[in-house]
Amino acid sequence: MDDKMSWKTHVDGQPVRLPSTIDEIRAALPEDQRPVFDEEIGRTPVDQLPQVLAVWALPPAAREQIDADIARLKAGDHSGFHPHSGDAA
Repeated sequence: MDDKMSWKTHVDGQPVRLPSTIDEIRAALPEDQRPVFDEEIGRTPVDQLPQVLAVWALPPAAREQIDADIARLKAGDHSGFHPHSGDAA
């Protein structure tokens, strides 16, 4: 992975280098997730591709946590979340 081209983030407070090409993201996935990835990438509008790739590039535990947080928010449990304090534009 070319360090200049890699994505970086933090997961559980630890720095993580993410795959940064479609091929690298696909190769990093468990084999059973690759067809799901291929299908989603194939139907993603080009303007949303970076967002979708960024989610798939995350380690599985990070994606699972995001899904759990979204489900909790949809269920009305906002504990532990803080509203944005900036001005709405």
